[in-house]
Amino acid sequence: MKKLNLYLIALLFPLFSLSQAPPSGYSFSGKILNKNAGDPLPYITISLKGTTIGTVTGVNGKFTLNGIPSGKSVIRVQGVGFSPKDIEVDIKPGSDNQLTIELEEDIIQLNELVVSANRNESNRRETPAIVNVIGQKMLENTNAVCLSQSLGFQPGLRVENNCQNCGFQQVRINGLEGQYSQILIDSRPVFSALGSVYGIEQIPVSMIERVEILRGGGSALYGSNAIAGTVNIITREPVVNTFSIGHNFTSIGGTTPDHTTNLNGALVSEDHKSGIFLHSSYRNRGHYDANGDGYSEIGLVRANSLGFRAYQRLTDQSKLTMEYHNLREFRRGGNKFDLQPHETDITEQTEHQFNGGSLAYLLFSKDRNRKFEVFGAAQHIARESYYGAGMDPNAYGTTDDLSANAGLQVSQEITKALFMPSQFTAGMEFNHNRLHDMMPGYDRDLLQETNVGGVFVQNEWKNHRISLLLGARLDKHNLIEKPVFSPRTNFRYAFNENLYGRVSYSTGFRAPQAFDEDLHILAVGGEVMLIQLAEDLKTERSQSMSGSFDYYFSIGEVRVNALAEAFYTNLDDVFFVAEIGLDPYGNKLLERRNGSGAVVRGLNLEMRSAFSSRTQLQVGFTFQKSKYAEPLEWSDDPDAGTVEGLLRSPDHYGYFTFTASPLKRVGLSVTGSYTGSMIMPHYAGYIENDLLKETDPFFDLSMKLSYTTRLSGDTRIQAYAGMQNLFNSFQKDFDQGEFRDAGYIYGPSYPRSFSIGLKIGNLLN
Repeated sequence: MKKLNLYLIALLFPLFSLSQAPPSGYSFSGKILNKNAGDPLPYITISLKGTTIGTVTGVNGKFTLNGIPSGKSVIRVQGVGFSPKDIEVDIKPGSDNQLTIELEEDIIQLNELVVSANRNESNRRETPAIVNVIGQKMLENTNAVCLSQSLGFQPGLRVENNCQNCGFQQVRINGLEGQYSQILIDSRPVFSALGSVYGIEQIPVSMIERVEILRGGGSALYGSNAIAGTVNIITREPVVNTFSIGHNFTSIGGTTPDHTTNLNGALVSEDHKSGIFLHSSYRNRGHYDANGDGYSEIGLVRANSLGFRAYQRLTDQSKLTMEYHNLREFRRGGNKFDLQPHETDITEQTEHQFNGGSLAYLLFSKDRNRKFEVFGAAQHIARESYYGAGMDPNAYGTTDDLSANAGLQVSQEITKALFMPSQFTAGMEFNHNRLHDMMPGYDRDLLQETNVGGVFVQNEWKNHRISLLLGARLDKHNLIEKPVFSPRTNFRYAFNENLYGRVSYSTGFRAPQAFDEDLHILAVGGEVMLIQLAEDLKTERSQSMSGSFDYYFSIGEVRVNALAEAFYTNLDDVFFVAEIGLDPYGNKLLERRNGSGAVVRGLNLEMRSAFSSRTQLQVGFTFQKSKYAEPLEWSDDPDAGTVEGLLRSPDHYGYFTFTASPLKRVGLSVTGSYTGSMIMPHYAGYIENDLLKETDPFFDLSMKLSYTTRLSGDTRIQAYAGMQNLFNSFQKDFDQGEFRDAGYIYGPSYPRSFSIGLKIGNLLN
């Protein structure tokens, strides 16, 4: 892996030698201080708005920004843990051009800059739609080694495991299944249905800068499948020269080892015109048998990743950014792990290789009011699989999947459009996916090709008090006869500087195509269960509405943000899966078909409290209800009953995170998640007949204690220990043996487990 890293650096070294001409214009110098403590702040980014000119403060908090034209300009100052600040400066030839700037700590992360709300960088507090952010601190506090382990600590989100054998996971937003959410990488929809099967567990935290979550319909921004919301993974960008190496060991249930090693580094040129961030990781997790029947409840995983993100400032108005990632994973669950898959009673085994990346060119106009971006992204997945039971020698398969996205976007700042300033955004993009899933033993040869061309336009009128966004998107999907029109409107009103109200309306759609669940084959009753599409499957449509109040206040020295958000989604021709009997080979068949409709409605509550810069508490809870327009049959057993609401969707769930530093070098984090009872389908095999089961509620409590000390200069070493699921609130009624229903799984992902780790780097992150 070290050789690969050196090879990538050598390959990309010419990037650092381009555009190194002496800067033109004038210099602007200054010092950045912590407003509360008065200390100088290192590693704060200073940039000239409307250009690619930028720099970073040194360890003494000082900076020099070169190449600024004379006259008035806006300087943006931002850094992790501090509220960003825009400052107007007037650069005059021959003058001092120096300034001392104070930044205020944003200890509950309310003023971060996000891009998911409107495809443009905006202050989170002033966005027309609520965007939640999972940053580096949250990833560390939850001791996450992959994306899925941190997603459940946001309002309206819940991560669930859907298979005892392979660990197929999905994230639900506002009660809707994973297929209703769009996963983006750097705002690009290259994460396909195949990638979504295991993807949220395959993405390592080493490549993540932050994750932005936009709840509610996003089809007007990102196209189909963004009905419940979007999960936008922003990859790590180089800011300063840095490195870190860390290792995490978890003992699952006190018996099964899970090792993860991360190695990251960044190189940035002295003039900050070019930079590259390199990331790599390795994970080795054993399989875990919870009930001693010889079959895994948590599958074996061997995974490694390697990638980079780099940028090059071509001119003061243009910038080229590229990203690449390679993810490899071997995953296996079932029994008899020392034998070949076809020699076992049950095995689900996959080998994935992801190769993906993106390239974007950004250009600002000379007056700095217009931004033009052209982009392209792609991801290829090759999968070798075995989904079989009963020593079936024919259950091997291969899958080839290619997703690509290309387009352009133009944004224009308008001083006054009709009645107030606005930002106009328009663009077009083309999305392509070619999926070929072959499993000869099941007579399955699925070739699905989708091509979607879309154009979008929006205008956001905004000032500090009001934001009104009107937007629409027109998509032509090759599997849908007519173009799909998706409008969107968002409105934000600041009653005062502390109380914000928001309302939104949007529509969305899902095309009649295979989704992630369709590409996963489940073992049930000693056979496999396959999902096929109904021949007359129609497009599913949605209408989503939400309204929220966002309140900021203080109680003495304690700063608090409270959020209440009501949501409502109506689904027409809703997709659902029903059992339809056996195929010619004796395998159980499910069919994805249309129902008449469904409604999901609920309330998200969130509170963030900062008692000090060292002590914070975040709490979130969701109340929801789902109901089909007409009860649906889910089983071919007439005595199994009907379904009135969405399966596996609890009416209430929530979480909390508490972090504290009782001593300067000591950190404590306590996290918990609660899931109420839900209705689960339980298929016959281990049990005699299909039935619907109401599960018990469960609570998962974890904690982590860390100690950080300085080795030399900026290099720090951190040691930590933690425990997951302290109360061992793990499912107790798993099916057993080869006739089990592997999909009958709920509750926390891990039983009571113990972790220790070590991290060394010249930055805490």
